[in-house]
Amino acid sequence: MLKNYIDGQWRASHSKTLLPVVNPAYPERLLAHTPCSLPEEVDSAVMAAQRAFPLWRKVPAPERCQYLFRLKQQMEAAREELAGLITAEHGKTLAESRGSVLRAIQMLETACGIPTLMMGSHFADIARGIDCSTVNRPLGVFVGICPFNFPAMVPFWFWPFAIACGNTFVLKPSERVPLTAMRFFELLADIALPPGVMNLVHGGREVAEALSTHPQVKGISFVGSTPVAQHLYQLGSKHGKRVQALGGAKNLMVVLPDALQAASLKRTVATLVESITGCSGQRCLAGSLALCAGNPEHYGLLQREVVASAQTIVVGDGQDPRSTMGPMISAEARERVLGLLDRAIAAGARVLLDGRRTLADRPGYYLAPTVLADITGSMEIAQVEVFGPVILLGKVANLNEAIEWINTLPFANTTTLFTNSGAAARQFVDEVDPSMIGINIGVPAPLSFFSFGGSKQSFFGDIKAHGSDCIKFYTDPCTTIYRWHSDSSLW
Repeated sequence: MLKNYIDGQWRASHSKTLLPVVNPAYPERLLAHTPCSLPEEVDSAVMAAQRAFPLWRKVPAPERCQYLFRLKQQMEAAREELAGLITAEHGKTLAESRGSVLRAIQMLETACGIPTLMMGSHFADIARGIDCSTVNRPLGVFVGICPFNFPAMVPFWFWPFAIACGNTFVLKPSERVPLTAMRFFELLADIALPPGVMNLVHGGREVAEALSTHPQVKGISFVGSTPVAQHLYQLGSKHGKRVQALGGAKNLMVVLPDALQAASLKRTVATLVESITGCSGQRCLAGSLALCAGNPEHYGLLQREVVASAQTIVVGDGQDPRSTMGPMISAEARERVLGLLDRAIAAGARVLLDGRRTLADRPGYYLAPTVLADITGSMEIAQVEVFGPVILLGKVANLNEAIEWINTLPFANTTTLFTNSGAAARQFVDEVDPSMIGINIGVPAPLSFFSFGGSKQSFFGDIKAHGSDCIKFYTDPCTTIYRWHSDSSLW
């Protein structure tokens, strides 16, 4: 059974509820058991962070960042080990896992710039003899509640910035993929981070809700499905917390005729297919439905090229270097996607490539790429997040019709336009609802020094993740107005 990390020590949970952690490629291989921590264990983690806060906030920001510099060195040395852990517990390929670790390291690099990012402002003589200054002060204990699909990257969207600003932190990793977080905390212990600054507590929904309502918690960072994001946003807000809750997505991709010309065709299709099938489609920035604008010849060309590209994907154990796509996270996740496919076909979607039964004889939670054409806006599969390796193709008359389709969706995480036209790209960026936009980019994921987050039902809160927004979320601006009365007799 995995242990919690509280106040600088590994502590066994007394919970009797244990959840199995398995390798999705070989479900019979039990990797560990995740405890569903008890309320008193959650309280212990939060109170350890609360006790550590007064001393930690007084540590100068340049000194706080030295711990992150040391952790960055540790993680770079352990990159292959961490990638192997991610692949073992999640199933994604080693190449994808390495990319996830690299993104986590990039978050550390940006957080090390907090002494500059966190700087306040000062203005002399706002009136005669009066000066004014603003400083950004840390608030206290923050919480991170993270999903299964990126066990390395997503936690690092939050906690490095939180503690660099002078706060303390409690992390609840996904109960499905806790091993990567365990290794991170071993590295944190090696760099002698003061006890209580970082804490780890395992569990499921009950632990997430206990953290979201604890009186000592100041803010919550969450990534997951839209229903849970909305629930935790409402729950945390009701209890006076700051909340940034990143939810689900339905990311449409628009292909204009010029992106299907000979010079661009292969690049467009490869980018589109990788966006949708990468990480087995289990990422919130994955493409889902590609809308082809133009005449029937363009639509037919896109269909043929997408099928040909999808057929080259090698599905297998993520630890096998020959694999270019791994299994899904669980049998339940696979069955959910299979149900969506069956209903879409019954509603009139045309099957171009059927991956439903291709790998049925393998022990892992595999689902081969499936390509469906003639998707219409009224179909269920066109409206919900699939979260699987399913490429959906539809047709529109022009860019305006595509934008209208995108903006009718309740989700607005990302969207992508494939074109060589600057005018079309400018219109697209100006008119679409999603907050993260790609132009000839399949996965428009902002780097660590830009802010990250969608809109509409893809994001609940007012302040987004990392980038410059992290300062707004993890600190409170404090403004002081000074007046000093002159008394020349003193000097």
